[in-house]
Amino acid sequence: MTLLAVSSQTGNSSNDTGSCLGENQHVCITVLLCLVFFLGFLLNTFSLYVFCCRLPCWTSGTSLQFHLALSDAIATPVTPMMAVYFAMGNNWPFGQFLCQVKIALLSSHFYGSTIFLTLISIHRYTAVVHFNRSSCMKRKDFIRKLCAGVWSLLLIQAVIYAFTLPPGKEGRSSQCLSIHQKNLTDAYFVINFILFIFGFLLPFVVSAVCYGRLANTLTRLNINTAKGLRVKLRSQRMIGLCLMIFVLCFLPLNVIRTLGVVLKKYYPQQCHVLLQIETAYYASWILAGVNSCLDPLLYCFGSQNFRDAFRSLRIGHGEVSNKSDSEITANL
Repeated sequence: MTLLAVSSQTGNSSNDTGSCLGENQHVCITVLLCLVFFLGFLLNTFSLYVFCCRLPCWTSGTSLQFHLALSDAIATPVTPMMAVYFAMGNNWPFGQFLCQVKIALLSSHFYGSTIFLTLISIHRYTAVVHFNRSSCMKRKDFIRKLCAGVWSLLLIQAVIYAFTLPPGKEGRSSQCLSIHQKNLTDAYFVINFILFIFGFLLPFVVSAVCYGRLANTLTRLNINTAKGLRVKLRSQRMIGLCLMIFVLCFLPLNVIRTLGVVLKKYYPQQCHVLLQIETAYYASWILAGVNSCLDPLLYCFGSQNFRDAFRSLRIGHGEVSNKSDSEITANL
């Protein structure tokens, strides 16, 4: 059983003119998509509970982690609709408004996650590499305004994409956010490269540079205490995990989507290849959803407060530490 398997339904694949109309996706895509997003929902609901109810004092880093968890959680309402969409043979039964809601939530989820991951990397870089310098990234009031600005930007792009990419009828099926919507081929092509450059490539490069500098600083540190060594190891794991999220979760989604829109625009007659790419694209959604399951590990590696709150829940008692990020990184 493979995620790239496409069911053999030639009658639904093309019409008389040879244009692709889409096919039923393998049932394992629907099942895995639901499982991944449900697990992510549980983990991020727990994380939001810890942030809101178990942390009495937020640092600037805690605020960024909270907004990352929030961006992960907002994709949950889309999952049941996507499961029904796949089960009905890529036929959208929920109407135009819910299609626009789906597009808005998915775009805000995927690219909100990359933006907040990037901000966390910048924050960690300034907190560790320049721990003895003042920085706006260390001020809670600036971080609150920055997060409000990010959500405003996400809301604007969500509204634009939702109205630019309406559902449409292709053959006997109603398509929503599908590469087979012929009237939206040019729109998908332009939007894809905007998202690829500003929603993935630029955040990934910034994060890689910040974590590269941070890793270089960590390797040159001489840790003499067991506690300092633990903090150093947690920071190194955080670096590796964040970069793995970009490569494992977001790189396949962006690369496969780019291949799809290029083929659809310049080689629309390659129906068989387009259908395989479409299936691979939906499979990449599963990998992208895994980021919602991995992000809570970042909170454990990056925040002593979060670890203490989790420990107090696990053992049923204990006080939450009020150490700030600067105090934690001073142990490095």
